[in-house]
Amino acid sequence: MYHTVYILLGSNIGDSISHLNSARVLIEQEIGEITKASSIYKTEPWLMEAEQWFHNQVLEVKCQVSPEKLLQTIIALEEKLGRTRSENQSSGYESRTIDMDILYFDQAIVESESLIVPHPRIQERRFVLEPMCELSPLFIHPILDKTQRAMLDICTDHTTIERI
Repeated sequence: MYHTVYILLGSNIGDSISHLNSARVLIEQEIGEITKASSIYKTEPWLMEAEQWFHNQVLEVKCQVSPEKLLQTIIALEEKLGRTRSENQSSGYESRTIDMDILYFDQAIVESESLIVPHPRIQERRFVLEPMCELSPLFIHPILDKTQRAMLDICTDHTTIERI
């Protein structure tokens, strides 16, 4: 059975565009077919200080694995692409070569120790909602029961974001 998942890519270390390109290649090889890809957006760092702004993109991917297996694969791909995680995650957000977040997995609601889907902060982040609206503005958040467009319309995040 195929699942439709939305994955957010982000990078703000080094050649961010190249990191996003490499991530897309590995996703197609290891996870499944990318059926849609948003434009790439240059975005101001959200709730963190960073020397370099982020490049973000949302992908719609068809896969045949469980949400937990998808998470394990994503973590392995991030490591393959040079992602390192700080020992002290309590310090907040940090710059990274690549970050991949599962935004949605079909209309599933998943709450485990290692994974929460839909991603719990979608509605707070313009850098997620803008590319989601480009791909699927009428996709309904399964918990909030709002479309991506409706969530963007009421989003209070005013960080700078531009399509490139």
